[in-house]
Amino acid sequence: MSKNLTLFIITGAVLGAFAALLVKLGNPGNMGICAACFLRDTTGALGFHNNQALQYVRPEIIGIILGGLLASIVSKDFKGVSGSSPFSRFTLGVFAMIGCLVFLGCPWRAFLRLGGGDMTAIFGVLGLVAGVFIGRTFKKNGYKLNETNSTSATLAALPIILSVLLLIAAVVGLKFGENGAIFKSVKGVAAQHASVLASLILAICVGFFVKKSGFCSVGAISRVFDKKFDMIWGVIAIILAATILNLAFGNYKFGFENQPIAHNNVIWNFLGMTLAGLCFSLSEGCPGKHLALSGGGNLNSVIFIFGMMAGAGISHNFTLASSGAGITNFAPYAVIFGFIVVSYIGFSNIKKSNF
Repeated sequence: MSKNLTLFIITGAVLGAFAALLVKLGNPGNMGICAACFLRDTTGALGFHNNQALQYVRPEIIGIILGGLLASIVSKDFKGVSGSSPFSRFTLGVFAMIGCLVFLGCPWRAFLRLGGGDMTAIFGVLGLVAGVFIGRTFKKNGYKLNETNSTSATLAALPIILSVLLLIAAVVGLKFGENGAIFKSVKGVAAQHASVLASLILAICVGFFVKKSGFCSVGAISRVFDKKFDMIWGVIAIILAATILNLAFGNYKFGFENQPIAHNNVIWNFLGMTLAGLCFSLSEGCPGKHLALSGGGNLNSVIFIFGMMAGAGISHNFTLASSGAGITNFAPYAVIFGFIVVSYIGFSNIKKSNF
């Protein structure tokens, strides 16, 4: 077994097991670690959307970033990089989040939902595969974002510092005026959470292995099309580890109906994640990978994450995000518009005229 394959399997197993453990410790069902959902909650805590059930600074987000930082320190490869097509990356982040919130989860949560017995996630995974395939088609025909430039390590460390300050502010209950942020839900999905310490420690471990191994759920799917199956074993490990622990904890529920924080609209589960998968492919990584890379000094990934947070605000302020009851009336239009905008970005970044 190669070193890379071993690391991919360990990374997937750690992610799947720790996510299931975090559900046991208080996180929402099949949502032990979801980059999209937790960025949405954190966005709400900052007041960028007004859904009072989805406002909480999720320590897991900061933990993944710090885990990426720790891996970079251990590997001595912390490097400040920036300047690669920031507007394209930001916009891709916006529509990636819109697609995720139509489906109700990022790629990690899609696999974790399968590990909890939620078969509605199958259509999201199929959509993710379709989105990655479309992204690969753009890349084969010359799609490429601008070259990355080096930047100072001190500047690259700023998002990490700000993340830690945000966590501290949330822990001490800092409040900016009677009606000002930082907000914290008292009921609803965001009110369900494990302790700050458990969330932070387990997420640091996940972020460390993601950055150390280079694991990416979107990259794993893309490599299968090239007949490279090493990274996909990490995805299989996520599902297996989550399944085993969910069974052990009594949190496994097989079926299509009444799954936690999920809906069974087949078409829009598929299309929502197709849009998200296309955005992740064109941005060169899933949101979990981007969070870990942010801890390694990659400001391009920070821009993408900021785009996702903007997408969370847009999704909830414009009633685009789904709920357990299903999609909203406006979601289909947003997804279709997303395909148009993201395709425009794809064509605009083609460096040779092969299309």
